[in-house]
Amino acid sequence: MNPVEQLLYAWIASALLMALLWLVQIKTSDAGIVDSIWALAVGAISIFFAANGEGTPGRRLLISILAGAWGLRLGAYLLYRNFTLPEDGRYSRLREKWGRQFQLKMFVFYQLQASWCVLFALPMWMASSNSQRPLGLLDALAAGLWLVSIMGTLVADWQLARFRANPQTRGTVCRAGLWRYCRHPNYFYEWLHWWVYVLLCVGCEMQWWSLAAPLVMFVFLTRITGIPLTESQALASRGDAYREYQRTTNAFFPWPPTEKDG
Repeated sequence: MNPVEQLLYAWIASALLMALLWLVQIKTSDAGIVDSIWALAVGAISIFFAANGEGTPGRRLLISILAGAWGLRLGAYLLYRNFTLPEDGRYSRLREKWGRQFQLKMFVFYQLQASWCVLFALPMWMASSNSQRPLGLLDALAAGLWLVSIMGTLVADWQLARFRANPQTRGTVCRAGLWRYCRHPNYFYEWLHWWVYVLLCVGCEMQWWSLAAPLVMFVFLTRITGIPLTESQALASRGDAYREYQRTTNAFFPWPPTEKDG
């Protein structure tokens, strides 16, 4: 199977999956399920690319393990939230904003998600073609960075879940652990994960193109779907307490908080 066929098959499968998922969300009235399935699909596509790539076999196996485990962890976590919590506020607001056109626009949105599944699996596709160097130090560093990113995300999610489960903290802002150093440590460590495949691509002809993944993810997280929507909801529910958090704490990159005035 040549590289173009791999991309075409991955996109067709993603488009069909998202069309089916669109029908599911009509039945359940919960559009948020797309987030979890997106992560699972990216992981599955990455394994497909690694299995059919022409790069170093050991690196292709490593890509399958790292990308597959990442997709399974994130997808399972989001799926659990999807089934245990009300519909994500982002989709509830879109439901109100789009009115009668919600389902039509949501179909288009789901198909965009299908394209993004393939887009964000491109670094794994590139790395799976890397036969220019044997497994070595850079691959070990990539595996270490993957572990740091996954552990950071797990710790951030656990700290936030524990904070939200405490009735005494209701209406306040989480500043525990990693959340003391930036307002979105879960997003930061998620972004860090995409540098793993940049390291795995070093040496291949497309190595510089692999930089697009962390750059695009940074824009998504900080300008489009991540921080702006999350903080809009936080300001609506926590008001001045969250504004103070914004004033003293970095949004994305971890850094010691500034001192409060007075």
